[in-house]
Amino acid sequence: MPFPATHAEQLERVLLRRGVGALEADRNSCADCGRTPLTGEHVHFYGAGRQRVVCELCRPRRREEPVASELVRHCEHGHAVRLTARAA
Repeated sequence: MPFPATHAEQLERVLLRRGVGALEADRNSCADCGRTPLTGEHVHFYGAGRQRVVCELCRPRRREEPVASELVRHCEHGHAVRLTARAA
């Protein structure tokens, strides 16, 4: 017989689901398979108005050429600190 979940366990589940939902809402996924492209993978954009993202694995299934292609960068791209030599 399963034990009833405590209030702390229920709160943990709610917070976990909310966090996962927020992460999923903020990322792009493939329009064909729903997979999230990995860092370093090429993605292809189709459609003129509302562009659809297609991953590298699903690209061969489409006959038409993509509007654009792009390399997936890591989440900190452009946020790195650059060290420069200090002038004397």
